Amino acid sequence: MVAVDNLSLQLYTVRYKLEEDFDATLARIAEIGFTKVEPFGVPGAAEKLAEALPKHGLTAPTTHAGLLREDAAPIYAAAKQLGIGTVIEPYIDPARWTSADDVKATAEALNQASVEAAEHGITVGYHNHHFEFENKIDGVHALEIFVDHLNDDVILEVDTYWAVVGGADVPAILAKWGNRVQALHVKDGDGTLNNKAQVGVGNGEIAVRDILAAAPQALRVVELDDYEGEIFDAVEASFKFLTGEDAPA
Repeated sequence: MVAVDNLSLQLYTVRYKLEEDFDATLARIAEIGFTKVEPFGVPGAAEKLAEALPKHGLTAPTTHAGLLREDAAPIYAAAKQLGIGTVIEPYIDPARWTSADDVKATAEALNQASVEAAEHGITVGYHNHHFEFENKIDGVHALEIFVDHLNDDVILEVDTYWAVVGGADVPAILAKWGNRVQALHVKDGDGTLNNKAQVGVGNGEIAVRDILAAAPQALRVVELDDYEGEIFDAVEASFKFLTGEDAPA
Protein backbone atom coordinates (compact mmCIF):
# COMPACT_ATOMS: atom_id res chain seq x y z
CA MET A 1 0.00 0.00 0.00
CA VAL A 2 1.30 3.45 -0.94
CA ALA A 3 1.02 6.34 1.51
CA VAL A 4 -0.80 9.30 -0.02
CA ASP A 5 2.17 11.51 0.82
CA ASN A 6 4.33 9.32 -1.45
CA LEU A 7 1.93 9.45 -4.38
CA SER A 8 1.77 11.93 -7.25
CA LEU A 9 0.04 12.33 -10.61
CA GLN A 10 1.79 13.32 -13.82
CA LEU A 11 -0.41 16.09 -15.21
CA TYR A 12 0.25 14.95 -18.78
CA THR A 13 -2.29 12.24 -17.95
CA VAL A 14 -5.06 14.85 -17.80
CA ARG A 15 -3.68 17.26 -20.41
CA TYR A 16 -6.93 17.47 -22.34
CA LYS A 17 -8.87 18.17 -19.14
CA LEU A 18 -6.41 20.93 -18.29
CA GLU A 19 -7.05 22.53 -21.67
CA GLU A 20 -10.79 22.46 -21.02
CA ASP A 21 -10.72 23.76 -17.44
CA PHE A 22 -7.39 24.09 -15.66
CA ASP A 23 -8.72 24.90 -12.21
CA ALA A 24 -11.51 22.33 -12.21
CA THR A 25 -9.07 19.63 -13.28
CA LEU A 26 -6.75 20.29 -10.35
CA ALA A 27 -9.77 20.42 -8.06
CA ARG A 28 -10.82 16.95 -9.26
CA ILE A 29 -7.30 15.59 -8.71
CA ALA A 30 -7.41 16.84 -5.13
CA GLU A 31 -10.91 15.48 -4.64
CA ILE A 32 -9.71 12.00 -5.63
CA GLY A 33 -7.13 12.29 -2.86
CA PHE A 34 -3.85 13.27 -4.48
CA THR A 35 -1.75 15.84 -2.64
CA LYS A 36 1.10 15.94 -5.18
CA VAL A 37 1.31 16.42 -8.93
CA GLU A 38 4.07 16.40 -11.51
CA PRO A 39 3.61 19.27 -13.98
CA PHE A 40 4.88 19.49 -17.52
CA GLY A 41 5.19 22.51 -19.76
CA VAL A 42 6.84 24.77 -17.24
CA PRO A 43 7.60 27.63 -17.35
CA GLY A 44 4.61 28.28 -19.62
CA ALA A 45 2.09 27.07 -17.04
CA ALA A 46 3.90 28.47 -14.00
CA GLU A 47 1.53 31.36 -13.28
CA LYS A 48 -1.59 29.19 -13.46
CA LEU A 49 0.04 26.53 -11.33
CA ALA A 50 1.23 29.07 -8.77
CA GLU A 51 -2.37 30.12 -8.26
CA ALA A 52 -4.11 26.74 -8.50
CA LEU A 53 -1.79 24.38 -6.62
CA PRO A 54 -2.07 25.97 -3.17
CA LYS A 55 -5.76 26.65 -3.73
CA HIS A 56 -6.37 22.91 -3.97
CA GLY A 57 -3.83 21.78 -1.39
CA LEU A 58 -1.44 20.40 -3.99
CA THR A 59 2.34 20.55 -4.23
CA ALA A 60 4.72 19.69 -7.05
CA PRO A 61 7.96 18.08 -5.85
CA THR A 62 8.99 17.16 -9.41
CA THR A 63 8.43 18.44 -12.92
CA HIS A 64 9.25 17.42 -16.48
CA ALA A 65 11.13 20.00 -18.52
CA GLY A 66 13.48 19.84 -21.49
CA LEU A 67 16.66 20.98 -19.81
CA LEU A 68 18.83 19.78 -22.69
CA ARG A 69 16.54 21.18 -25.39
CA GLU A 70 15.37 24.51 -23.99
CA ASP A 71 16.72 27.59 -22.25
CA ALA A 72 17.17 26.33 -18.70
CA ALA A 73 17.03 29.69 -16.89
CA PRO A 74 13.22 30.12 -17.15
CA ILE A 75 12.77 26.49 -16.10
CA TYR A 76 14.79 27.03 -12.94
CA ALA A 77 12.92 30.24 -12.21
CA ALA A 78 9.56 28.51 -12.59
CA ALA A 79 10.68 25.62 -10.41
CA LYS A 80 11.73 28.01 -7.66
CA GLN A 81 8.41 29.86 -7.94
CA LEU A 82 6.45 26.62 -7.58
CA GLY A 83 8.59 25.02 -4.87
CA ILE A 84 9.74 22.25 -7.21
CA GLY A 85 12.96 20.62 -6.04
CA THR A 86 13.62 18.21 -8.93
CA VAL A 87 13.54 18.94 -12.66
CA ILE A 88 13.46 15.85 -14.84
CA GLU A 89 14.55 15.70 -18.48
CA PRO A 90 11.73 13.64 -20.00
CA TYR A 91 13.00 12.73 -23.46
CA ILE A 92 16.16 12.47 -25.51
CA ASP A 93 15.92 11.57 -29.21
CA PRO A 94 15.99 7.77 -29.69
CA ALA A 95 18.81 8.21 -32.21
CA ARG A 96 21.04 9.30 -29.32
CA TRP A 97 20.77 5.89 -27.67
CA THR A 98 22.37 3.68 -30.31
CA SER A 99 26.09 4.19 -29.67
CA ALA A 100 28.15 4.26 -26.48
CA ASP A 101 29.72 7.59 -27.45
CA ASP A 102 26.35 9.26 -27.91
CA VAL A 103 25.03 7.82 -24.66
CA LYS A 104 28.09 9.05 -22.76
CA ALA A 105 27.78 12.49 -24.36
CA THR A 106 24.15 12.73 -23.26
CA ALA A 107 25.13 11.75 -19.73
CA GLU A 108 27.80 14.45 -19.70
CA ALA A 109 25.29 17.05 -20.92
CA LEU A 110 22.95 16.15 -18.07
CA ASN A 111 25.86 16.23 -15.63
CA GLN A 112 26.62 19.77 -16.73
CA ALA A 113 22.97 20.71 -16.32
CA SER A 114 23.01 19.29 -12.81
CA VAL A 115 25.92 21.53 -11.83
CA GLU A 116 24.06 24.60 -13.05
CA ALA A 117 20.81 23.45 -11.43
CA ALA A 118 22.54 22.95 -8.10
CA GLU A 119 23.35 26.66 -8.07
CA HIS A 120 19.58 27.19 -7.95
CA GLY A 121 19.05 24.55 -5.28
CA ILE A 122 17.52 22.15 -7.81
CA THR A 123 18.20 18.48 -8.47
CA VAL A 124 18.23 17.13 -12.02
CA GLY A 125 16.91 13.77 -13.18
CA TYR A 126 16.14 11.68 -16.25
CA HIS A 127 12.95 9.87 -17.29
CA ASN A 128 13.14 6.97 -19.74
CA HIS A 129 10.95 5.59 -22.49
CA HIS A 130 11.23 2.08 -23.93
CA PHE A 131 14.05 2.65 -26.41
CA GLU A 132 16.75 3.38 -23.80
CA PHE A 133 16.24 -0.21 -22.63
CA GLU A 134 15.39 -1.78 -25.96
CA ASN A 135 18.63 -0.51 -27.52
CA LYS A 136 21.53 -2.62 -26.34
CA ILE A 137 25.20 -1.81 -26.76
CA ASP A 138 27.54 -4.76 -26.35
CA GLY A 139 24.66 -6.62 -24.72
CA VAL A 140 23.90 -3.93 -22.16
CA HIS A 141 20.80 -1.72 -22.02
CA ALA A 142 21.79 1.73 -23.26
CA LEU A 143 20.28 3.28 -20.14
CA GLU A 144 22.63 1.26 -17.95
CA ILE A 145 25.62 2.74 -19.76
CA PHE A 146 24.05 6.17 -19.35
CA VAL A 147 23.61 5.71 -15.61
CA ASP A 148 27.19 4.51 -15.22
CA HIS A 149 28.36 7.88 -16.53
CA LEU A 150 26.08 10.15 -14.49
CA ASN A 151 27.25 12.28 -11.61
CA ASP A 152 26.13 10.91 -8.26
CA ASP A 153 23.68 13.76 -7.74
CA VAL A 154 21.68 13.11 -10.94
CA ILE A 155 18.59 11.08 -10.04
CA LEU A 156 16.40 8.76 -12.05
CA GLU A 157 12.67 8.68 -12.55
CA VAL A 158 12.17 5.21 -13.97
CA ASP A 159 9.10 4.85 -16.15
CA THR A 160 8.40 1.31 -15.09
CA TYR A 161 5.90 0.59 -17.86
CA TRP A 162 8.23 1.63 -20.67
CA ALA A 163 11.06 -0.24 -19.00
CA VAL A 164 8.96 -3.40 -19.20
CA VAL A 165 8.14 -2.71 -22.84
CA GLY A 166 11.85 -2.19 -23.51
CA GLY A 167 12.67 -5.63 -22.17
CA ALA A 168 14.10 -4.79 -18.76
CA ASP A 169 13.85 -6.89 -15.63
CA VAL A 170 12.45 -3.92 -13.79
CA PRO A 171 12.70 -5.10 -10.16
CA ALA A 172 16.31 -6.17 -10.76
CA ILE A 173 17.29 -2.88 -12.40
CA LEU A 174 15.64 -0.88 -9.62
CA ALA A 175 17.51 -2.88 -7.02
CA LYS A 176 20.76 -2.31 -8.90
CA TRP A 177 20.31 1.46 -9.04
CA GLY A 178 19.08 1.76 -5.46
CA ASN A 179 18.64 5.24 -4.07
CA ARG A 180 19.50 6.92 -7.36
CA VAL A 181 15.90 6.07 -8.29
CA GLN A 182 13.97 8.83 -6.57
CA ALA A 183 10.73 8.54 -8.56
CA LEU A 184 8.81 5.97 -10.57
CA HIS A 185 6.24 6.43 -13.27
CA VAL A 186 3.63 3.86 -12.33
CA LYS A 187 1.34 2.81 -15.14
CA ASP A 188 -0.38 -0.31 -16.31
CA GLY A 189 -1.65 -1.89 -19.50
CA ASP A 190 -0.86 -4.74 -21.86
CA GLY A 191 2.88 -4.08 -22.03
CA THR A 192 2.87 -2.92 -25.66
CA LEU A 193 3.56 0.32 -27.50
CA ASN A 194 -0.18 0.92 -27.86
CA ASN A 195 -0.84 3.85 -25.52
CA LYS A 196 -4.59 3.41 -25.92
CA ALA A 197 -4.28 0.00 -24.25
CA GLN A 198 -3.10 1.56 -21.00
CA VAL A 199 -5.46 1.20 -18.03
CA GLY A 200 -5.77 2.21 -14.42
CA VAL A 201 -2.96 0.89 -12.25
CA GLY A 202 -3.84 -2.59 -11.03
CA ASN A 203 -6.08 -3.40 -13.99
CA GLY A 204 -3.40 -4.43 -16.48
CA GLU A 205 -0.65 -6.99 -16.93
CA ILE A 206 2.29 -5.18 -15.31
CA ALA A 207 3.64 -6.67 -12.06
CA VAL A 208 3.11 -3.40 -10.24
CA ARG A 209 3.46 -4.71 -6.69
CA ASP A 210 6.80 -6.40 -7.42
CA ILE A 211 8.09 -3.27 -9.09
CA LEU A 212 7.07 -0.97 -6.24
CA ALA A 213 8.62 -3.31 -3.68
CA ALA A 214 11.97 -3.00 -5.45
CA ALA A 215 12.12 0.79 -4.95
CA PRO A 216 10.45 1.59 -1.62
CA GLN A 217 12.21 4.96 -1.42
CA ALA A 218 10.81 6.32 -4.68
CA LEU A 219 7.93 8.71 -5.17
CA ARG A 220 5.13 6.91 -7.01
CA VAL A 221 3.92 9.03 -9.92
CA VAL A 222 0.78 7.74 -11.65
CA GLU A 223 0.66 8.30 -15.39
CA LEU A 224 -1.34 7.22 -18.38
CA ASP A 225 -0.04 8.27 -21.79
CA ASP A 226 -3.52 7.69 -23.20
CA TYR A 227 -6.76 5.90 -22.38
CA GLU A 228 -9.83 4.73 -24.23
CA GLY A 229 -12.36 5.81 -21.63
CA GLU A 230 -12.96 8.66 -19.18
CA ILE A 231 -9.49 9.49 -17.93
CA PHE A 232 -10.53 10.37 -14.41
CA ASP A 233 -12.02 6.89 -14.00
CA ALA A 234 -8.55 5.45 -14.60
CA VAL A 235 -6.89 8.05 -12.37
CA GLU A 236 -9.26 7.32 -9.51
CA ALA A 237 -8.90 3.55 -9.98
CA SER A 238 -5.11 3.96 -9.84
CA PHE A 239 -5.31 5.98 -6.64
CA LYS A 240 -7.60 3.45 -4.96
CA PHE A 241 -5.45 0.49 -5.98
CA LEU A 242 -2.20 2.03 -4.85
CA THR A 243 -3.53 3.34 -1.53
CA GLY A 244 -5.43 0.15 -0.79
CA GLU A 245 -8.85 1.80 -0.87
CA ASP A 246 -10.13 -0.88 -3.21
CA ALA A 247 -8.99 -3.73 -0.97
CA PRO A 248 -11.78 -6.00 0.31
CA ALA A 249 -12.88 -5.30 3.86
